[in-house]
Amino acid sequence: MTRAQQPSRRSLLAVAMAAAAAGAASPAAAAGSSARAAHAPSKAPSGQVDNRAWTSYADWRGGTAKGTRAVSGKRPGLVIATPAGRTDYADPHTGRTTTWEYARWTSPVHRLAVPSTEVIASWNAHTPAGTWLQIELAGTYSDGTKTPWYVMGRWAAGDQDIRRTSVDDQSDDKSSVWTDTFAIDDPASGLRLDSYRLRLTLYRKPGAKSTPTVWRLGAMGSDIPDRFTVPASKPRLAKELTVPRYSQETHIGQYPEYDNGGEAWCSPTSSQMIIEYWGRKPTAEELAWVNPDFADPQVCHAARFTYDYQYEGCGNWPFNAAYAATYKDIQGVVTRLGSLTDLETLIAAGIPAITSQSFLESELPGAGYGTAGHLMTVIGFTADGDVIANDPNSPSNEAVRRVYQRRAWENIWLRTKRYNASGKVVSGTGGVCYLYFPAHPTARQRKALAAVGIR
Repeated sequence: MTRAQQPSRRSLLAVAMAAAAAGAASPAAAAGSSARAAHAPSKAPSGQVDNRAWTSYADWRGGTAKGTRAVSGKRPGLVIATPAGRTDYADPHTGRTTTWEYARWTSPVHRLAVPSTEVIASWNAHTPAGTWLQIELAGTYSDGTKTPWYVMGRWAAGDQDIRRTSVDDQSDDKSSVWTDTFAIDDPASGLRLDSYRLRLTLYRKPGAKSTPTVWRLGAMGSDIPDRFTVPASKPRLAKELTVPRYSQETHIGQYPEYDNGGEAWCSPTSSQMIIEYWGRKPTAEELAWVNPDFADPQVCHAARFTYDYQYEGCGNWPFNAAYAATYKDIQGVVTRLGSLTDLETLIAAGIPAITSQSFLESELPGAGYGTAGHLMTVIGFTADGDVIANDPNSPSNEAVRRVYQRRAWENIWLRTKRYNASGKVVSGTGGVCYLYFPAHPTARQRKALAAVGIR
């Protein structure tokens, strides 16, 4: 059975939440703090999404630093200067306990323009051998009470020093972390996220000179209403981007240690398509570990280096964005868009998007399958406004390009509630997408990104 046919762990968690909290549409996140942010938040046109990212030299010089240093230049970042201390980390996936020295940076408080039910963090960084990162989030609820610090990811580009991982079993009596998503337990109660801080801890081997470099750290807060259907948008663009086509299905049975092999690799396969659209690719040396008999070894590479050892899958959203940003001068973020009009704005500027959706086979004519959670790459629109997608759940690379009916596709992507094959109400993803784009966008690209809330 393909991953597209199986219920995803994310969907099962969402179902459990919906059962526990009547009226809850999907995992929703909360964290924050009551103080006002120094920078105005950017919003998507829908008014349901708030994005904030720290990327500039001034950003990194703000906040609270304990052993970190801001570095200027063409791509400003944060590095270890003088370690703040040492700590032992017992890696649950290797059984090894290792001593690391660390430095820490905590962002200023960001007060969201959109009181939110969900937060998803994103980061872009370079972690040379012997280094890694931990990203945490904490804040204040709309009732004035505070969250604990939640771990949103322990991450390294490689997998030799630590195993990159989400952290389960994080909860207080108001919110929980579901893999990569910080969620209000009962959105129907009216509780929302008011504000948040992010905490970044940089680790390296004691006495080493190497350091992680973090170029981007941010989060997306959202409050998407319960909805089985969404308003139809009017077509306004006919354009198709030339994006490489890769099928996950051609990798079935390959490297089953990474989420049962290619049948579950929709996310890294989509990521690799867009990475190569921007002219980046693993080197021959980096691909030397892949069986030379396998076609498209870069897809196997993407699966290995997006794999979340706790989630036991390659579909951790921020891990995919972080993987894309390991390639030279690429940024990656996770966000939500409000309509196909937003996607048209991006496509017009030459920016494809990876979208997350779930549907019954009958709900998306031409797909030929149903799914509890699947990623595909939107590359354009036909003259009639239909969606042109590179769908990795295809039998071959040649079959990856699909055209899906605009109205059907828009609804399965943007809704937050749906009926599964058993007739039960379960969650939808509410417009989640990954955006990968140049570290130094053109003026047109910057304008398009700003229009959908990304700066």
